[in-house]
Parts: sequence; C-alpha cells; structure tokens
Amino acid sequence: MRSRALVLLTMLAVAACAPLQQVDSEKKDSTVTSKPPVTSQGSSRYQLDKDGAPLQKLDPNSIMDAEPRHEVLRVAGNISPYIVNGQEYQLIEQYRGYKERGIASWYGTKFHGHATSNGETYSLYEMSAAHRTLPIPVYVKVTNLDNGRTAVVRVNDRGPFHSERIIDLSYAAAVKLGYADRGTARVEIEVIDTDNTYASSSTDAARYYLQVAAFTQLDSANALQRQLSAGLSYPVMIASSGAHGSAMHRVRVGPFVDYSSAQAAKKILQQQWSGESHLVVEAGDS
Repeated sequence: MRSRALVLLTMLAVAACAPLQQVDSEKKDSTVTSKPPVTSQGSSRYQLDKDGAPLQKLDPNSIMDAEPRHEVLRVAGNISPYIVNGQEYQLIEQYRGYKERGIASWYGTKFHGHATSNGETYSLYEMSAAHRTLPIPVYVKVTNLDNGRTAVVRVNDRGPFHSERIIDLSYAAAVKLGYADRGTARVEIEVIDTDNTYASSSTDAARYYLQVAAFTQLDSANALQRQLSAGLSYPVMIASSGAHGSAMHRVRVGPFVDYSSAQAAKKILQQQWSGESHLVVEAGDS
C-alpha cells in the first residue's frame, strides 16, 4: 500500500564534508539511515509482510483532528537533501501556506509500532502523515476532493515514494476522510501555520545554527571563523565543549530564528564554504 522511509540520523557530525546518504531498497520499503539495516536473507524489518487495516473498525465520527500547536523543527527527520532509491529530495524551505493537490494513500498494521522518520512511534490510530519534502513536524489540513471531508494531521514521517502519490495518511485519518476502503483518494493538502518563528515563551525559543566544521585546535577554529565572517553578513561563532586538552571547537553560523531562515542562509554559505554544513537546533526545553 505504500513504500516507507525512516530518517533515523545523527546530524552533529565532526567532519565538515559529508556526502549525501545513499539508500538501499529493502524489498518494497526504503530506509534512510547512515547505515542500511542489518537483516537476514529474505527477512524484513517489519513483523508483517503486507500492510492492512486493523480488525477493529473505527467510527469516523469519533476520530478527532490533530491539534495544531507550535513545535520546534528539530534536526531529527529533517536532513536535506536526502536520497531514496537513487532519487534526491530537497525539503521545502518556505513551507508556510504550502498547498498541493494529488493522490493520498494510507498505511496501517505493517508499520504500527515502528519508528517514524523523526524517531517517534507510528500509531495507525493517531492523526499523522508522511510527506516527502515538508519539514517535520508540521500540521496539514487534508481535504478529500471526492466527498469534501476534511482532516488535520501531523506530518512526522517520510514518504510515500510512489511518484503518483503526494501524502501517506495514517489509517485513522483515511477513515475520517472516507477512503480507507478504497485505498487512495484525490486530496488537497495545506500547511497550517502554527507560527514556528516565535515560541510561546522565551523558555522554549529555539536557536538554529549551521555547523560548518569542528576542530580540536582552537587556532584552526578561529582561522575559519575569521574567513567566514569576512564574506558573510551572518554571525559566525565558536561553540567549545569538553575538558581542557580534549575540547572540541565547533564553528557555527547563526543563530537563526527558524528553520526556513537557516535553510536560506545555507544557500548563501555554500558560496563561501566548499564543505557541507549541518543543521544544529538548540531549544530552551532540551
């Protein structure tokens, strides 16, 4: 019913240069990781071979929408670009107000209880979704164009990796929209702006950085800081950690107020720095 991708990754890399992650297919399922999952010959990472609906049917009138709220866009699940089955995907930077029409599918029992792309646990009874290029997490209003029903879901996963489909919804969301028995539906999706730019309080305000390199020698970090500062209008800082003699000095550009600003700055940084930068998010609640 769908092809899956779980983006389970560690973004705080020490090296400045990091290649795109190439992904191997696992039967019908695709996993985005730094290492392909270890499986025995002919086995699958899922307990079930085929996807399907649960035995207990859901009442669409009892299913509540996901409640949109401010959430920090963290590193988990937001690697960009990433590669699945030889295809490169770039996350959408200006995602607020994003609209798209196409085919929606759904996923159920095969993936129930397994990790999503940002490390959460998928539940077919919750109002969630997978999208190839929207940041995680964002909230999306989905309208079934065939019957006019609507639902609000929270995107926390990657997929579907079928070119004719634009979004994968949880089983519960498909029931609410009235297409669980059919398998697919024509839909319109619209991102709900939960104002990720400003946190609800100063204690949970996020700071986004682009980390360009890490050094054991402070002199090397200072030299790169001066080089980047000369060509950029953004602040360039050094974040040091560790005991004396074994400290690590990380050169970072920022901070930025939100994910979109950091991604826009990354394009400018690429004109000054030949290495690969990595997104780092620091939040008051972490």
